[in-house]
Amino acid sequence: MDVLKAVATRRAVKQYDPDFQIPEADLAQILDAARMGPTAFNLQNWRFVVVTDPALRKQIRAAAWDQAQVTDASVLIVVCADLAAWTKNPARYWQDAPQDVQTLMAGMIDQYYRGREQVQRDEAMRSCGLAAQTLMLTAVSLGYETCPMDGFDFDAVGKLINLPEDHAIGLFVAIGKGSAPPKPRGGSLPRQDVVISDHF
Repeated sequence: MDVLKAVATRRAVKQYDPDFQIPEADLAQILDAARMGPTAFNLQNWRFVVVTDPALRKQIRAAAWDQAQVTDASVLIVVCADLAAWTKNPARYWQDAPQDVQTLMAGMIDQYYRGREQVQRDEAMRSCGLAAQTLMLTAVSLGYETCPMDGFDFDAVGKLINLPEDHAIGLFVAIGKGSAPPKPRGGSLPRQDVVISDHF
């Protein structure tokens, strides 16, 4: 499936076949595609918690207002970000570049993020959003349905997955085989309402 078709056909599907399991090779392909996504300074600050344990999925569902896709989708991915990735040997994000580039980028990363907690969090959430969209479009291109989710108790889920102190949860992405078609689209705003030329 080409990208434009994946964009046009992706929907937030809520009902899944609980007996279907995504093949490991497909899941790996989906996750690897997300790992190719962009991040500022190439920080690669996303972390993908792939939740497959049925008991844990039930606990997460209870913290997600009993939404069925949490347990019924083949895979639940908690898309997280390492807020402190910029401090963790930043030269490694440029390990394939020449040494002088590694040194330069490590210095730039430190200068940009140090003491700017809001910037650190904003960048992390942007990274999560970009990664989630890549997860979903790749899954759709492989014939699966998806559902992005933020309807859950973030603190409770953080405790359930042992989220490190310097990490934050961005959202969930549920992936699987839908058991019912999505509801019709609610409607899209006209292009002239959302596309602005040069300035407001």
